[in-house]
Formats: sequence, C-alpha cells, structure tokens
Amino acid sequence: MTGTSVVVLGATGFLGRHLCDAFETAGARVTAVSRGLCGGSAPPSAQRREHLDPLREPPDRLTRLLDDVAADTVVNAAGQLWGATPEQQEAANADLVGLLLDAVAAAPRRPRLVQLGTVHEYGPGTDRRPFAEDHPPQPDTTYGRTKLRAARTVLDAVEASGTDGVVLRISNVCGAGAPAGSLLGFLAARLTAHRGRPGPMELDLPPATAWRDFVDARDVADAVVACARAPRARVAGRVVNVGSGRAVLVEDVVNRLVELSGVQVRRTAAAAPVPSAGRGGSANSAAAWQALDVTLAEQLLQWRPRRGLDDSLRSLLAGV
Repeated sequence: MTGTSVVVLGATGFLGRHLCDAFETAGARVTAVSRGLCGGSAPPSAQRREHLDPLREPPDRLTRLLDDVAADTVVNAAGQLWGATPEQQEAANADLVGLLLDAVAAAPRRPRLVQLGTVHEYGPGTDRRPFAEDHPPQPDTTYGRTKLRAARTVLDAVEASGTDGVVLRISNVCGAGAPAGSLLGFLAARLTAHRGRPGPMELDLPPATAWRDFVDARDVADAVVACARAPRARVAGRVVNVGSGRAVLVEDVVNRLVELSGVQVRRTAAAAPVPSAGRGGSANSAAAWQALDVTLAEQLLQWRPRRGLDDSLRSLLAGV
C-alpha cells in the first residue's frame, strides 16, 4: 500500500489507533480524523491529523478533506456506545454514515468506504452455530440496530449509485486500549491499578455466563488493511465477518485475565450491572452465545486471525 492515501474516522478511539498503526506499517499515507483530536491523544503514527465532526460542520468540509489528501480509502471507525443515549447512538452510528457517503460521492476520485460494523447487528441468534453473512439480522440493542441501519445505508449506496463500499462486521475486540466501559477494559484497569498493593483486590462481579467471540484489535486492523487492498469486484457491496471464529465462556476469559495479571483477587457476586464483554456489546443483550463464521474473510481478503486470546489479554494489561 506504499503511497496509498487512507483516511481513518474515529482515529483516537480504541480501534482507530490500531488502524492508524497498521496502515502506517503497510506504507500508506494516513490522515487521522476525530471529533476531539488534539495534543497527546492523537495517534502517533498518523502523518496528518484533523479535528472534524461531520455531524456539526458544513457538509462540504469532509469532501474537501478527501479531495485534499487524494483519499483512496476511508475507514469509518467512528461511533458511540459507552454512556451514549439512544439518540446519540442514532446520530453517531447511523446518521454519520449518510453524511460520509455524501462526502465520498462528491469527492473527485470517490474513495472506497470501509464501514466497521458489529456482531450485534445479527442479534442474539437461535443456536450455537457461528453467524454467517447470510444470517438474517435481528439486533436486540440500540447499538446493534443503529449499526445495522448504517450497514444497510452503505449497501444501498453501492447498489443505487455504484459506491465502492464494504461492511466489516466485527466481533468483540480485545487488546491494548480497550475502553473502560467494556468488561475487559474495566477489569484490566482495576487489576493494573492494584499491582503492588498489599492484600487481594476486592472484585464485585457476578459470574459472566455468556459465550463470546473475542478477536485481537491488531487482527482486526490487519483485516481492514486487507480489505482496502482487495480488488473492488471482490468486495464492493459485501458484508464480511471479522472475528476469531469461535466462542469462549466470558467467565473463563475473566479468570484468565486475572491469572495473567498476577493480582490476587477476592471475588464476590454483585447486583450491580456488569460492563459489556467487548466492543459493540451490551450488558442488556439477550445473546447467550455469539460467534462469527470468518470463512468469507479468508476467501475474499486472504485474512485469518493470527493472535491467540492470551496474546490479546497480555497486550490489554500492558497497554493500560
């Protein structure tokens, strides 16, 4: 990808930082875009940084930016979940995509749009088979519904106007920088803060009985880079799953994170709500078991996950 121009929206977020690093490593010219991009919070790998909120600024500003950097690929890693109201999620997850598509359509060289979706667009499922891309979406959370609306907006634009767009549906992401609103990000921060203190750490956390598909953030970034490289005829208008391909019991993941941290923990069951298991998750989701079938990603992108769960958990602890 040497010399390719890539614009990353949501560049200071959890996945956005990993995406900037991966594209920079691949030789791309990276423009990092964020609503609050400033100072030390900016991704260190980005060659250009822009503070831009498409929801609040003139609609042509993003178009002018895409033209100015001669963008070949735009990756939408922006959105809201943690602490956001349903109205905020509608705007940040769905309305934003419509504005982004307008900007892409108006840009002189119409870049590829890679929309990052979520496993929660599929909903809770009905059995213990991984979701394939042809599974009928039935989201049961606001986050899943708003991300599904965004995905359909992209796919409709491909069909109606020939937009070069693709949707990557991503499972629960783990790794350095996981947000504190997620279960693993919350727990890693607590464990790291307790290191060196006397006595065990008190942890009020009920058993996590759900099964989830965890994928390393670096593997997700590799999949996005592969998608940007893929021929248009292969990926335009497609939904492609990105995950580990298997579900693990979240309680086992919690216990393994504690073990890897080296912190002694005294566990008690709490009545308080438990943070989500990962990106795109929701504590209120009815899904007891979720995993993604990633066969299509291997076929279309020549991609498969390379990092194991222990690698992801160690990265998470090291990055807190």
